[in-house]
Amino acid sequence: MATDPFPNMDSPQSRLLSSLHRFASVWGTVVIDGVSTVGDISIFGWQMILWMFRAKPKRETLMPNFYAVGVLSLPVVALTGTFIGMVLAIQSYHQFKNIGLETFLGAVINMSLVRELGPVLAATMLAGRVGSAMAAVLGTMRVTEQIDALISMGANPIHYLVVPRFLACVLLIPALTVMADFMGIVGGYFYSVIVFGIDHAQYLRNSREFVGSFDLFTGVFKSVFFGATIAVVSCYRGFHCQAGAEGVGRAATAAFVQSFVMILLLDIVLNIFLDAVYFAIWPSGAKLF
Repeated sequence: MATDPFPNMDSPQSRLLSSLHRFASVWGTVVIDGVSTVGDISIFGWQMILWMFRAKPKRETLMPNFYAVGVLSLPVVALTGTFIGMVLAIQSYHQFKNIGLETFLGAVINMSLVRELGPVLAATMLAGRVGSAMAAVLGTMRVTEQIDALISMGANPIHYLVVPRFLACVLLIPALTVMADFMGIVGGYFYSVIVFGIDHAQYLRNSREFVGSFDLFTGVFKSVFFGATIAVVSCYRGFHCQAGAEGVGRAATAAFVQSFVMILLLDIVLNIFLDAVYFAIWPSGAKLF
């Protein structure tokens, strides 16, 4: 705990200097801890990549993780995508109707889903359902010394425990993103055409004209980075779990929060990069179908 370097001074200048000292001490510690954590996660991720190419993971470790990440995540991702498509239709319909552009609702809903909401929501659901579970499982193994037992038996815990989870997240989150996109489009179509009575043909025509294959590629491309981030952060938190049940809970919470923040940060960076690539290839902004 930091002590006041000006204990015997009561002047305003001394109090100001003391406050500045405490502020610098607190926020300096936060910055140093943050930089240290980013460095540790980077080293952890690099070790995982080396082991991924050094030795092929076994089928017995891959298939259970593929099932847990892919199959068991489908219902929640599909349900979330459907509801988001409906919510977009409900929130946008009256504004578009006031200006006579309700038939363009499909273009807005589908563009929002395939470029942004689909991959981000799929990644968020994966971080909450799978990332937290990864951190909790690996944290429990760390607390109960199962990871130490693997090391004593000559097995590398990163290769045996982390690589299969990483591959499951990276390879299956694009499929989950496509599922979220599809169900969101279906939900938006149902509410727009069936409930609000928007013309079916105009709705689909505007959707085809304004949403291209590059938009779908953008969402799927970003999802790969989201999945990699979820796997690395969650496994890192599990491996560096503090002792006790409270430490496992903190590791699971930190895995979700940090994964979510990293997803949003990556989303900004990747959007800037993909927009630059798009307008470099198609300066006129023409859609690629």
